[in-house]
Amino acid sequence: METRQIQYFLEVAKREHVTEAAEALHVAQSSVSRQIFNLENDLGVELFIREGRSVKLTPLGRIFYERVKQIWNMMEDAKREVEEHLKPEKGTVRIAFPISMAAHTLPSIIYAFRTRYPEAKFQMSNALYYDLIDGVVNGEFNLAMIAPMPNHEKETKIKGATLFTENIVALIPLHHPLADRKSIRLRDLKDDPFCVLPEGFVFREQVVQACNDAGFSPQIALEGKDIDALKGLVSAGLGVALMPEMTLVDNTPRSTVMKPISDANLTRTVGVIFPTQRKLLPTEVLFYNFLLETYERLNEFSK
Repeated sequence: METRQIQYFLEVAKREHVTEAAEALHVAQSSVSRQIFNLENDLGVELFIREGRSVKLTPLGRIFYERVKQIWNMMEDAKREVEEHLKPEKGTVRIAFPISMAAHTLPSIIYAFRTRYPEAKFQMSNALYYDLIDGVVNGEFNLAMIAPMPNHEKETKIKGATLFTENIVALIPLHHPLADRKSIRLRDLKDDPFCVLPEGFVFREQVVQACNDAGFSPQIALEGKDIDALKGLVSAGLGVALMPEMTLVDNTPRSTVMKPISDANLTRTVGVIFPTQRKLLPTEVLFYNFLLETYERLNEFSK
C-alpha cells in the first residue's frame, strides 16, 4: 500500500463519490479511480460497491476504513508534532464541540487564546455528545469541549477536566403568564407545551429527567434541531424550553424572557476531554493549559 492510495481511499470513503473526492484532492478523477483499483488489487478484496460515480463501502471496506482512518490521523499528528515542537505558538488545535457552545463559549475562549498566540490556528467541527467522545477516542480530533462531562470510570479511553458548571434556565414567551416573575418553579410549566432537542441529544434526556423529578412528564410539542431552533420556537410563542444559561448570554431572542428555576438545582458541567492513548500535540497542550488557567480565574472571580 502507498500513502497516496490511502489518502485517496479515505477521501472517496468520506464523500461516497469519486468525482467529488477528486475535486477535493485537486487531481483527475481517473487518477483517483486508478489508485482505488490498485489498492483493491493489492488487498485482494473489493472495498466499494459502485453505483455510477457514487460508491458505498463494502462490509470489509468499512472495517478497513475505520482502521486506516486511525493510522492516517496518527501519521498526520506525527508530522504536526515535529513541526509544532519547533514553534508550538504557530501550530494548529483540532477541537470539536457541541452546537450549544458555538455562539458564545468557544468563540470567546478562542479569541482570548489568539490574543496571546495570534498565529495559532484552529480546525473545528461540531458533533453530538457521543460522537464527540468517539471522535476523541478514534483520533478524528484530540480535544473536545463537552457538556456534561463524561464519567471517567466508564470512559477509560478519555481524560479531561471540568471547566465550569452552569445553570439550566427556562426560556418562555414574553407574554407568558409567568413572564413577570423573577424566578419560576419547574413544576409551574407542567401544563405548557415543551420545545426540545431531537432524540439522541443528551440535553433532551436531562430536560425530560428534570421534569420527571419535578413530578410531571413534559408535554413535548415540537423539536428543534439545535438550541437556536428552540429559541425560534419559543420566540414564536409555540412553547417553552429549558436551556443552558450560557447559550443565552448576549443572545436572548426578542419576544422571550429567561427565568431562573427555583425549585430544582438544575446545572450541567462543561469541560474538555482528550484521549488517554495519544499525547496532545504541543499547540494543543498550550490551548488545554490555557483553558484550565482561564476558567480557574473566572471561577475564582465569580465566587
